[in-house]
Amino acid sequence: MSEALPPFVWTYHNPVRIVAGIGALTALPKLVTGQGNVLLVTTPGFTSRGMTANLVSQLGAERVLIYDEVTPNPQLDSLDKATERFRGQGIQSIVALGGGSALDAGKILGVTLAGSLPNPLDNIFRHNVKHTWDAGIPVVAVPTTAGTGAEVTPFATVWDETTHKKHSVTGDQVYPSHALLDPDLTLPLPYQETLYTGLDAISHALESLWNKNKTPVSEALAIEALALANKALPVVLKTPNDIAQRAKMQTAAVLAGLAISQTRTAIAHSISYPLTSRYNIPHGLACGFTLVQIYTQYHLRDNEILGSATVQSTIEILDELSLGNHVQEYVLGKNISEFIQDMHLPERTDNFIENMDRAALNKILLTSLSRT
Repeated sequence: MSEALPPFVWTYHNPVRIVAGIGALTALPKLVTGQGNVLLVTTPGFTSRGMTANLVSQLGAERVLIYDEVTPNPQLDSLDKATERFRGQGIQSIVALGGGSALDAGKILGVTLAGSLPNPLDNIFRHNVKHTWDAGIPVVAVPTTAGTGAEVTPFATVWDETTHKKHSVTGDQVYPSHALLDPDLTLPLPYQETLYTGLDAISHALESLWNKNKTPVSEALAIEALALANKALPVVLKTPNDIAQRAKMQTAAVLAGLAISQTRTAIAHSISYPLTSRYNIPHGLACGFTLVQIYTQYHLRDNEILGSATVQSTIEILDELSLGNHVQEYVLGKNISEFIQDMHLPERTDNFIENMDRAALNKILLTSLSRT
């Protein structure tokens, strides 16, 4: 048995091979090799717009099975049904195309299809069956948004609509094998999706910086992610066809994803989960609207890294966006504290560099909403 590492030693590991740039999608056929079948995981929208057919023609219709039923916030029961449907179909590779929900669905199917546990998500998350994800099917992640970083993380989110709870499928087998970052795929994003996914990337970067688990590597990745987003996000919101800035936002998202793949997220994400589950507030907005007040109320500018010009510029950009207005389109301020108990998740709040009780959390919520 190897000796435990001293507490002052930090580690960093990420096995995902990244291919980035205009035309990166053309590398896909070279990455999906072998004789087995390929499962294409995507959304109905990509099928209706012809993108699914395009990928099928590239990969070979005779070997591609299609699962294009992914919805925002992938549901536990739907993914268990998909596992039953495709298990035993000789799938040796998965291509996940879309935003964070499609990527998470592909990553989850990568481990559920490789196993034999029946109704795995139901058994694990509702019935507390002990299980480890010790095998996985290789997943090529093709993000079409610049935000979630799911293409480089070892966890995937699944939602239970019956309990309004969010669960995380986690482990080294959940990492995709490859990530293809083609900025052309992000050009069709409308204003709100560009903004909300951009907020997700910024949230990941900030949450990894005010995180007890941060390392020199995750810190450097997060700062560079913010520096890129500070310049690129305002541009793509005004000029959505700026391909160079779209590429920078993709890079910002993947760098922030690389950071949280080590640190995990913290308080802003903890706050967000019941807001997304119960009020359908988009994930990036639900995470992003409290960032300014977390930063301000905990005087985080006094921290050497968090007080840097890059971070302060990010906070100024967020403050000018008046995100409280966006949130109140989904839920009235007087209702937002109703599920505050569900927002205080130790596995997330304990990552924050300061102690936060429910009273402090409630103050952050209400102050964030009042800044319209």
